[in-house]
Amino acid sequence: MQTKNKNKTNRKPANRKPVPKQTFDDLVSLFARLRAPGGCPWDRAQDHQSLKPYLIEEAYEVVEAVEERNSKKLQEELGDLLGQVIFHAQIAKEDGKFDIGQVISGQLEKMTRRHPHIFAKAKVKDAAEVLLNWEQIKYREKKQYRPSALDGVPKQLPALLKAHRIQDKAARLGFDWEHIDGAFAKLEEELQEFSRAYAGGQKKEITDELGDILFTLVNLSRFLEVDPEGALRGTIDKFTTRFQHIEKSLKKAKKSFKEVSLEEMELLWQQSKKIKKGKR
Repeated sequence: MQTKNKNKTNRKPANRKPVPKQTFDDLVSLFARLRAPGGCPWDRAQDHQSLKPYLIEEAYEVVEAVEERNSKKLQEELGDLLGQVIFHAQIAKEDGKFDIGQVISGQLEKMTRRHPHIFAKAKVKDAAEVLLNWEQIKYREKKQYRPSALDGVPKQLPALLKAHRIQDKAARLGFDWEHIDGAFAKLEEELQEFSRAYAGGQKKEITDELGDILFTLVNLSRFLEVDPEGALRGTIDKFTTRFQHIEKSLKKAKKSFKEVSLEEMELLWQQSKKIKKGKR
C-alpha cells in the first residue's frame, strides 16, 4: 500500500496579500500626515530654520557612505536626505510658497536649460566645455541678483570646500593656470611670504599669509583632482588612530603623558605606523 505524498511542494500556496509597491507619492503623503493636525508633535513643531542642522548632517552622512563605499548605507542615507527635501517642501506648501511638485518641475527645467548640448543644438567637444557652458548659462540666469559668478557659493560651506568651489567656478570661466606648474610656483611664493611675515612677528600678516598657503594648496588639490576636504579628513582619521595607539600603550604600561618624554611618544607613534602597514 502506497502512502500519500506529503511533500510540501504539492500543497497550495497560502493566500498572501502582495506587498504594495511604495512610491515617491507615498513618502510625500507620509510627511503630510506627520505634519497634519493629530500628527507627530515633533514634526509639527519644526520649521525651515530648525531643520537646517539635520539637512547638513544628512548630507554629510551621504558623503560618509560614499567614502566608505557602503552601498547599503548609501541607500539608507540617500533616503534620509530625500526625507529632508520633502520635509522642507511640505512646510513650504503649508505656508503657501511652493510644493514638492514645483521643486521637481524647477529642477527638470533647469537641467534641460543647462544641457543645451543634449536638449538643444549646442555642440561641445569635452567635459571642460560642458562646465564652461554651465557657468555661463547660470551667470546669465542669475546676473540680476548675483552680480558675481562666485555669489552662488554658499557662505556656510566649510572653508576648504568653499575655497575649492570658488576656484573651480573661476577656472570654468577661464581664470586659471594653464598647468599645475603655476600652482607649484605660487606655493613657493606664498611660503616665502609666510617666512617673511613670521620673521616680522605681526599676527595679522602671519594669518593672512597662512591663509594664502592653504588657498594655494587647495588649488594644487584641484589640479591633482584630489578632494581637499576628504584628504584632510583622511589625515585627521589617521592621526586619531595613531594617537589612540599611544594612549592605549601608556594605559597598558600604567603611565600618564606627564611620565613619558616626547621621544618615547614618538617611538610609540612610529610603532603605530608599522601596525597600520601590517608589519607587526
